[in-house]
Amino acid sequence: MNREVLAVRHVYFEDLGSFERVLGDRGRPVRYVDVGFARVGALNPTSASLMVILGGPINACDDARFPTLAPIAALIEKRIAAGLPTLGICLGAQLIARVLGARVYAGAHKEIGWTPLTLTDAGRQSALRHVDGGSTSMFHWHGDTFDLPAGATRLASTPLCENQAFAWGDNVLGLQCHPEVRADRFEPWLIGNAGELDAAGIDINALRAETAQHAPCLETQASLMLHEWLEALDNLAAGAAAKQP
Repeated sequence: MNREVLAVRHVYFEDLGSFERVLGDRGRPVRYVDVGFARVGALNPTSASLMVILGGPINACDDARFPTLAPIAALIEKRIAAGLPTLGICLGAQLIARVLGARVYAGAHKEIGWTPLTLTDAGRQSALRHVDGGSTSMFHWHGDTFDLPAGATRLASTPLCENQAFAWGDNVLGLQCHPEVRADRFEPWLIGNAGELDAAGIDINALRAETAQHAPCLETQASLMLHEWLEALDNLAAGAAAKQP
């Protein structure tokens, strides 16, 4: 069985972060596809065992200015139609919501920094139980949000964002938040987004210090979350294979 993970990356520093270690531990090699360099529309959306759509500082529906969005949405649509595991982080979650017919729009306030998640009952019974606010804080960096897609299950919220995480069936997970963030890779976030942080009145030194404080715990808890989610996917795949004649 192909174990490759296809990671669609919009900006170089919003990578898989701590999730890379988990995927490596589970024997899942990662292939990054960098939007703007790769021909996204030429990718086979069903060849990888898992597709992860990573974050980026653009609106998920701004096709007029960013023509790369429509091909990515088409990839997601084909994977979901095929029942294949798909994970979206930040912009990636917004693109999944778009494909599932939900509205994606500017939130009332930007959410940048560390705020614990509040899990729903469904969230506490899912792999996200490891990143509950009682166990770790969570990192956020977004200005847009989305309505909960029809048929999706809300898993987590924060005071500024009702739909922080959702599941759609067994194979699709959308995370508006950033559980993958690593303290030792955080400086490029600050450099690459210095203008946005200044415009939002956010103290860069304070955000760096908060990340140094909270990220190590989040790395541990988010790794447990991803391990559990991937284990569930592997069990589903094994069960489906066992039913084949």
